[in-house]
Amino acid sequence: MTESGIQRVGVAGCGLMGRGIAEVCARAGYRTVVREVDRGLLERGLESIERSLEKSVEKGRIEPAAAAEARGRIVGTLSTDDLAACDLVIEAIVENLDAKRELFGALDAAAPEGTLLASNTSSLTLTQLAAGTQRGDRFLGLHFFNPVPAMRLVEVVKTLLTSDRTIECGRAFVESLGKTPVDCRDNSGFIVNRLLVPYMLDAIRAYEEGVGSLADIDTAMKLGCGYPMGPFTLLDFVGLDTTLYIAEIMFDEYRERRFAPPPLLKQMVQAGRLGKKSGRGFYTYE
Repeated sequence: MTESGIQRVGVAGCGLMGRGIAEVCARAGYRTVVREVDRGLLERGLESIERSLEKSVEKGRIEPAAAAEARGRIVGTLSTDDLAACDLVIEAIVENLDAKRELFGALDAAAPEGTLLASNTSSLTLTQLAAGTQRGDRFLGLHFFNPVPAMRLVEVVKTLLTSDRTIECGRAFVESLGKTPVDCRDNSGFIVNRLLVPYMLDAIRAYEEGVGSLADIDTAMKLGCGYPMGPFTLLDFVGLDTTLYIAEIMFDEYRERRFAPPPLLKQMVQAGRLGKKSGRGFYTYE
């Protein structure tokens, strides 16, 4: 039994975030069940975990034996019921309120009383998700960052319903993964996105207003502020559609101009220029 009281972890979603969460859980010694809604999506997610572990071995970050043990701890499934036997289930599905509510309703009905439910949402408030369950005191936010195996931060989010014991378990679990927890209040964007999203949107507005070129604004923020990448490189990495969706949710919550998506961002998404994943965003990628 770990300090958090958690032995078996379920992850709903094997996309970019879900597979990263599943990998770090398995590497930390947890038996991990990861669920997807489609066989093809599940297989692609598990293959990505395999490639990530292989890359970590090649770079000397993990021993081959440890990588093999991590692989052996991960089980893929298409059934939500297979998550019910877990001590903690982390939701990492599409950022859609109705889809998340439906999933948590099913998990709440199937899981034992002691199971903790968590969401990896980056923009939605947790209370509106927890309110649809009968275990609001055992519901929390665990917001990981991309790429999950490399990023050390996890935002631990407490709602008005979450018990102190649940937060203690969440923090202990995050630390057991070798990551650093920070406590957040349940507001849209939490800490990081509440500060980061307006910064990226302001960069777009600055470019629209002719303050500087894409490359010069990126270079200025990297060299002037010591950031690892400029705002437009970051926007392309995050995904312009993802940024637009998050900004719209945050603007709806706060009604402040700094969260309002600039016209250029909307037009680029409409044109299918979504960033690195589509091959073109503010920059062009092979």
